[in-house]
Amino acid sequence: MPRRKQSDLAQRLETVIKTLIPQRDTNAEDLGPMMRAIKAVHSATDHTSTTPEDLERQRAAQELFAKLVTPSLGIRSDALNIHGLPAEWISLEHGHDRRHAVLYCHGGGYTCGQLGYARILASKLALCTGYDVLSFEYRLAPDHPYPAQIEDALTAWDYLMYMGYGARDIIVAGDSAGGNLALELCLKLKEQGRAQPRGLVLFSPWTDMTASGKSYRTCRALDPMLTMEYIAAVRAAYTGPDADWSQPCYSPLFADLRGLPPTLIQVGTNEILRSDSERLAEALQKSGGYAALEVYEECWHVFQQMPIHRAAEAMEAAGRFVQRLM
Repeated sequence: MPRRKQSDLAQRLETVIKTLIPQRDTNAEDLGPMMRAIKAVHSATDHTSTTPEDLERQRAAQELFAKLVTPSLGIRSDALNIHGLPAEWISLEHGHDRRHAVLYCHGGGYTCGQLGYARILASKLALCTGYDVLSFEYRLAPDHPYPAQIEDALTAWDYLMYMGYGARDIIVAGDSAGGNLALELCLKLKEQGRAQPRGLVLFSPWTDMTASGKSYRTCRALDPMLTMEYIAAVRAAYTGPDADWSQPCYSPLFADLRGLPPTLIQVGTNEILRSDSERLAEALQKSGGYAALEVYEECWHVFQQMPIHRAAEAMEAAGRFVQRLM
């Protein structure tokens, strides 16, 4: 990225930081503008709160953040409604492959995330694959707990089938809770005896709602975004406080993973969900599937969203993985 554009982006990030509530438990001057923006989005309100007021602020902060970092050159978006499900096609403006598509499941702890926020990675997926990307605004907890999100993902999948795509023409991608949703979609398709997508691309997927991996402890002080308190809050909003989080419908890490498609998993060294990715890759391999795990040094949760060099490298790797599959 040219230095002038980097400077302009830094100034814009500074502006959004100043519009948000000061960040808790952080000396903002010790962080660069990128990390400060990340902290701002996740600290603008009490991140353990799922009250309507705090969720509204969290969702608004995400949308504002998305406006700052979403790629725009050469990208077009077309809104649609799929049986009441808000959705959006993200496409390259120039010539591209129309035979294949990516179905993208956005993150946000199942309590946040709208089409504007989804547009960040949807745009990057379109750029790195050359395919049209369908994102959808699934219903959010706590107003709509499990299994509403799985039902919405199936609605989006069935729409692609109706549009003439075959299962083997589709890559399913997801980040964080969207990675959980992407895996649960594949497990639901398997349960129904239906064909699997050609592949999975997962960015920092949330696979273990029991939080039993060692990174929940070892990366506690390193993670600039997620805390166990946040995980507990959004988990309870999604499943209810008394759920058995070891059930595969919540934690795909513990599911029978036989028959799932080839999977690329990317994760950062500094995130508490690192073990979720490492253990998923191991479980997929033990089940006889193909899983490629890429661990990026000193990177945080879903760093691919940011306009930085390591994010560009990760998206290029995702594009190569998809092209090899197709």
